[in-house]
Amino acid sequence: MRESQTNPVGDLLLHLGRPGDGPLHERVKRALRAAIRDGRIEVGTALPPSRRLATDLGCSRWAVTEAYSQLVAEGYLEARTGSATRVRWANAPEAAAGSRVPRHASEARFDLGPGLPDLRAFPRRRWAEAVRAQVTTTAFTEFGYPPAGGHPRLRRTLVAYLARSRGVTATPDDVTVCTSVTDGIRRVCHGLRAEGITAVGCEEPGWTRLRDVIRAAGVDPVPVRTDDGGLRVDDLAGLTGLRAVLASPAHQFPLGTVLAPERRAALLRWARQVDGVVLEDDYDAEFRYDRRPVAALQGMDPSRVVLFKSLSKMLSPALGIGWIVAPPRWTRHLHQSDQTATQPPTLDQLAFATLLESGAYDRHLRACRKRYRDRRDALVRALADGLPGVPVSGIAAGLHLILRLPDDVDCAAVVRAAAARSLRIADLAAYHATEDHADHGLVLGYGNLADGAVGDAVRRLREAIEEVG
Repeated sequence: MRESQTNPVGDLLLHLGRPGDGPLHERVKRALRAAIRDGRIEVGTALPPSRRLATDLGCSRWAVTEAYSQLVAEGYLEARTGSATRVRWANAPEAAAGSRVPRHASEARFDLGPGLPDLRAFPRRRWAEAVRAQVTTTAFTEFGYPPAGGHPRLRRTLVAYLARSRGVTATPDDVTVCTSVTDGIRRVCHGLRAEGITAVGCEEPGWTRLRDVIRAAGVDPVPVRTDDGGLRVDDLAGLTGLRAVLASPAHQFPLGTVLAPERRAALLRWARQVDGVVLEDDYDAEFRYDRRPVAALQGMDPSRVVLFKSLSKMLSPALGIGWIVAPPRWTRHLHQSDQTATQPPTLDQLAFATLLESGAYDRHLRACRKRYRDRRDALVRALADGLPGVPVSGIAAGLHLILRLPDDVDCAAVVRAAAARSLRIADLAAYHATEDHADHGLVLGYGNLADGAVGDAVRRLREAIEEVG
């Protein structure tokens, strides 16, 4: 294998390193990621088709498609059906303020964007102590490659935690440790294809990144409407051949609804009738403020539900720790190929297990729940004072809410005007697969907003709306 090749994107050289540096698809991924981060491939650039790049690099097409798929999951690339795979890295210095690429949270002084927990609240001391304890006490045999599926200790601990906190029914063999929900979805999509499932129903609106990951894995994301009761399960009957659905029953993103009880039962009946599977994104169910969280759908039928979760909303996305709970039919696909390259480090897995076992993780969540509830209340009050008469919804849980602006206000323009004021917000329409019949409004996250900045953030938002209106 040659150590570097000329990429058809300009005269770019991809430095793949030596065969001993890891699996080929990992080396291709690292080379592309480095080129994107260095600015050698600009945001918006179309990458060559996987077959062509594989030919130029002298490697298998699978190595390139797998690298593309992982970079989509990490947010560096965007894949759309019928279109080229393009660079979409949100932190690139070249990204223009008015582009469709979302601005990175660190670029905005006032962060009302969805998707982040309170990064100031990360338990630095507890995490450092947990990692230090593992470094000094872990047997030397643990410092090799991690076992397929994740460290057994973490898997056992997760089973106990999920049973008491989310009503999940599982054994350690059902748990696969991964790096994120997007990584988990990508892996399961490969298993879906192996079982002849080529399409996944996706909530409309829904998390755009997950649709991109599904598409990049060679599976077709099919929009399924949602309303005040969550996913419209009755619509599935009209989607002939569909056997998989991605849903967030406990807290739909971005609308914030909970899947109605009768629809929960109907969704599982549908899965049994078509010999299908429900992919349950349980991303922030612990943060419910006005009543106790609903249990995970997985507990109602573990044979028909694959549950995905990570620490991205609980602690920090920087940890890169997530997990999949799946029945044996799907777990066997997850373990068929070498997945150790995309596992979190063993020491981090053991550190997280320590936090779970000691109760420190539960105490952290309790403190965060109170902090977020108080911050939500302060934001709702500030919006009522600063933008009287403008309705809000989706406030019962999670880390964001919906602000419904008048139909004649250009929400995309408000997002740009807010960015000019160092305020990060999101256009609700951006979470739709198509612009037809897209919801009108803004998504305002309060997870990473400083408590003392609520008033100033709403004032800047009001100014941005007034400028556009």
